[in-house]
Amino acid sequence: METVRSKDGTAIAFERHGKGPALFIVAGALSDRRAGSKIAGLLSGEFTAYSYDRRGRGDSGDTAPYRVEREIEDLAALIEHAGGPALVFGHSSGAVLALKAAERLPSIRKLAVYEPPFITDSKREPLPQDFPDNLSGMLETGRSGEAVEYFLTVAVQVPAPAVQQMRQSPAWAEMEKLAPTLLYDLRILGGDMSGRPPAAVNWKALRIPVLAMDGGASPGWARAAVEAVAGLLPDARRSTLEGQTHGADPAVLAPVLAKFFRSDGRE
Repeated sequence: METVRSKDGTAIAFERHGKGPALFIVAGALSDRRAGSKIAGLLSGEFTAYSYDRRGRGDSGDTAPYRVEREIEDLAALIEHAGGPALVFGHSSGAVLALKAAERLPSIRKLAVYEPPFITDSKREPLPQDFPDNLSGMLETGRSGEAVEYFLTVAVQVPAPAVQQMRQSPAWAEMEKLAPTLLYDLRILGGDMSGRPPAAVNWKALRIPVLAMDGGASPGWARAAVEAVAGLLPDARRSTLEGQTHGADPAVLAPVLAKFFRSDGRE
């Protein structure tokens, strides 16, 4: 593990794997740098792949107050430390953060996103309007486990019996530790879980090549979100990983990313 200081002084922890062009993996909700370590290892033959703890997670700091711009500055600090330019892959809410960062950071040359969790049509109900307040109330009163369960059942739509099984696993305690950062992910998503397509002005300045991916076994609403995002970007292509769900197998995902990110432009 290494650390770098973000613009506001927050320490951001990261690991690097391999040698080659710098490639950063931006994890989604309830994940720390370990979520990207396997795919980083699979990409390490061609790239210097970085997995990092977003602020408030793992070994990274968490300077208040939270602002989405600070997370973009965190990624900028990592890219500067690597010497830039950079390739970026974002998963789930990390994909949304990566999109926002790529619009502002010219050091990002190519971007791949997997299932940004927008709700863009009527294939599923939007998040309840009081979802952020309910989640915040649980966290403020120390009910981290209840907050994780609420997020998983309402936002992610994990069946309640499956969540009860998850509660018995060693991973549950880790998710409870990460629960406060769920509010950060909601801030990143903004109003884009409302059942409406993302605004056409989103990412209008994003001219770099983007690969927008979904899983062939993912629900229709998740695939519709990827279609909407790809339709808004000037230089986007779409890829569906057959048989995959929101948690795509790194062994399936890594070759697709490597092909897209190769410096010679082959795809």
